[in-house]
Amino acid sequence: MELDGRVAVVTGGTRGVGAGIARAFLAAGAQVVVCARRPPPEPVGTAGRYAAFHAVDLREADAAGRLVADVVAAHGRLDTLVNNAGGTPYRPLAEGSAGQHARVVGLNLLAPLTASLAAYEHLRAARGSVVMIGSVSGTRPSPGTAAYGAAKAGLAHLARSMAVEWAPEVRVNTVVPGMVRTELAHLHYGDETGVAAVARTVPLGRLAEPSDVGDAAVFLASARAAYITGASLLVHGGGERPAFLDAANAHQEV
Repeated sequence: MELDGRVAVVTGGTRGVGAGIARAFLAAGAQVVVCARRPPPEPVGTAGRYAAFHAVDLREADAAGRLVADVVAAHGRLDTLVNNAGGTPYRPLAEGSAGQHARVVGLNLLAPLTASLAAYEHLRAARGSVVMIGSVSGTRPSPGTAAYGAAKAGLAHLARSMAVEWAPEVRVNTVVPGMVRTELAHLHYGDETGVAAVARTVPLGRLAEPSDVGDAAVFLASARAAYITGASLLVHGGGERPAFLDAANAHQEV
């Protein structure tokens, strides 16, 4: 398989998109380590293969260094770091404190930077790669999650700069998912009726599955992407239909 013998770390890999990424790497033959603050309700795996779990809060000082040291001690190498851990509650800017917004930026931008720095020498030795998991919230206005959108925009810029600084030994790319159907989708889109209504706004007619994001991450980590670095790969089903097309009446039938 494409990633036989490779070792991958997926941060925030115990549920949702992160678990989908971990399963995709396992299916591609990699040894996978997932980390999060709490263990998953059941082991993350597929086809009889399972990811190892490390409990860690990447916002804590030296947490990333300890994680990387443990992984290398256990597996002897590190080939791919997938910076997936992140997220945010819905919080309009004026309804949150500066500290609350700063914590969102810390998790979604500073933690990936810290983890990447901790992994750098091992990735360099393996001629490996970093895969950032961004968001379309970083490419358009993100009302209600502005700090998150700003952090994800910064993450894409960080990845492009890292790609230039760390070439040719380490490739750095970003997967930019759109709306994804996870076990927490109802918190963002409502019940099944709401999810279906939101899906109809996507040109491909559905939300992404975690496996869609996972397959993109595996591609970027694989030899098939050997000449790709500093790229942002949109995984958003075609994006969003421009609102003005539905508002305009120039081409409507009379």
